[in-house]
Amino acid sequence: MGGRENARIAFVSLGCAKNLVNSEQMMFLLSEAGFIVRGETHGADVVVVNTCSFIESAKTEAIETILELARDKADGRVGKIIVAGCLPERYKNEIMREMPEIDAIVGVGGFDDIVGVVASVLEGKTGLQSFGDINAPVSETQRIITTSKAWAYIKIAEGCDNRCAFCAIPDIRGRFRSRPIERIVTEVDELAQRGLKEAILVAQDVTRYGLDMYGKRRLSDLLSELCKVEGLEWIRLHYLYPDEFDEELIETIAINDKILKYLDIPIQHINDEILKRMHRRGTGREIRALFKLLRERIPGVVLRTSVITGLPGEGEAEFEELCEFLTDAKIERTGVFPYSPEEGTAAALMQFPDSEIAVLRAEMIMNIQLGIADEFNRSRIGSVTPVLPESFSEGQFYGRSYAESPDVDGYISIKGEGISQDAIVNVRITGIEEGEVVQ
Repeated sequence: MGGRENARIAFVSLGCAKNLVNSEQMMFLLSEAGFIVRGETHGADVVVVNTCSFIESAKTEAIETILELARDKADGRVGKIIVAGCLPERYKNEIMREMPEIDAIVGVGGFDDIVGVVASVLEGKTGLQSFGDINAPVSETQRIITTSKAWAYIKIAEGCDNRCAFCAIPDIRGRFRSRPIERIVTEVDELAQRGLKEAILVAQDVTRYGLDMYGKRRLSDLLSELCKVEGLEWIRLHYLYPDEFDEELIETIAINDKILKYLDIPIQHINDEILKRMHRRGTGREIRALFKLLRERIPGVVLRTSVITGLPGEGEAEFEELCEFLTDAKIERTGVFPYSPEEGTAAALMQFPDSEIAVLRAEMIMNIQLGIADEFNRSRIGSVTPVLPESFSEGQFYGRSYAESPDVDGYISIKGEGISQDAIVNVRITGIEEGEVVQ
């Protein structure tokens, strides 16, 4: 192994956008310290795997990734392995015992210590653990943007106070903590000066933004300030709690052209009893009323939600109510997750779930959603919409309009002359290919 000046550090970032921001911050710190940061793992002196452990499938992906790297380590294709993020935070007492190939672990409160951890493992030290305060103020460390010059995730808060019965995030990521408005605006302004067109605001609950720091919700104030940033053209919101909307927020979204009319509002279910069992605030009637109001006040709004099937207590009647709601509401984008019990959560103490039924019901929901998405896509044929081109392959560009968020909604295939990557262009929708719209 060489010194810091030529040590190669590779990153594998798993899970959500908020996790990617932490990976980008660690990459910045290592680059500033003189390490060579890259994405290719083979030949790396150290591989940092930033993990997710939100649900069973995320844990499985993380473990499989680590084991694959362990095989590469044994074959000499990689040097050291550092596992960071939610998985070691959640299983700090087991993970290194179960996977001795790991050289060090870094919890979600220890990201800013990554330089020291990497330096130590390169010196031959093993078994290192770095865990900081998961309730500390949100790190303002700079980062290396890995998404695109034209768009980036902007984390406006960390942690969660909602304590949904099925979710372990508060225990992993800590309590809800907002970043100061001026810090967020400065970050976005600096990125806009370097070409940023779309800022995707992310937090576990963006509608709660500011409540901890300012004593009241201030998402509307933040959005108004971001709309003043020169060069920034799009602002996208992930994720908004249904019971946290107020008149001011709806009006702010409706009247500002920079705020995309795309709202990600996870509801998880529509049946009142299941919502109660999930420890969700609000009722099915209130959710229906909110979606109706948003459609009325924000013409052309595209709604995204997520639902969970198979929570213990969900019978045929409760599931049928969910299916009927999704069919009637015609939510353009829906993510579906079969319930899996997570240790340490309230739902894990309920009766043992039938995982096969949960998966079957998730598949049924997806079949409903495919029809809704197809109907929405067909309704767009002939329309002209601004699109942000992102990638080029086999003679054509692929991009996103206001109706597509990265990684979850697909892309628009763009054919034509004079297209510049990372510059928004107007595109006429001419058809559908494999469920996605094309120019």
